[in-house]
Amino acid sequence: MKRMIIALVAVLFAANIASAQNYMVVNSETVFKSLKEYNSALEQIETLSAEYQAKVDAKFQEVEKLYNNYMQQRASLSEGVRQQYEQNILKKESEATEYQESLFGTDGELMKQRMSLIQPIQKRVFDAIESVSQQYGYDLVIDIAANPTVLYYSSKVDFTERIIEALK
Repeated sequence: MKRMIIALVAVLFAANIASAQNYMVVNSETVFKSLKEYNSALEQIETLSAEYQAKVDAKFQEVEKLYNNYMQQRASLSEGVRQQYEQNILKKESEATEYQESLFGTDGELMKQRMSLIQPIQKRVFDAIESVSQQYGYDLVIDIAANPTVLYYSSKVDFTERIIEALK
C-alpha cells in the first residue's frame, strides 16, 4: 500500500513539473532581419569591412613589392645590405600584420563599430522577447535560429511574429 501511494505521489509530482514548464519558441534571425536598422547596420559594417580590407591589402602589397625588388637585386647586394633589406621587409610585414589586427582583431575597430551599431538593436530585441514572454507567462524561450537540434515544435509556441509586432 505504501508503494502505491509513493508511486502515485511521484506520478503527480512529475506531471506537475511537466505542466509547469511553459516555453515559447522564437526565431531570432527572422526577428533581426525584419528590422531595417539591423539591416542598415550590417550594410555599414560590410562597407567598413571592405574599406579596411582594401587598406590592409595595400600594406601587404607594399611588403610583396619590397620582397620582389629584393629578390631581383639580391645577387648583386652585399651581405650587410641584404640583411638590411630582409629586416626592412620583416618590419613592414610585422607592421602590416599589426595594422590588420588593429582593424579586424577581437579588440579592433571593426569589432568596436559592430558593437556600437548592433548592441542597441540586440538589447531592444531581447527586451521585447522578455516582455512578450512575461506577458504570456512563459518561463523559457528557445531560439530556433541558434539551435539546430530542435526537431519539432508546434506553431502554437512560435512567437516570432508577435516579437516582430512588439518591436514595431
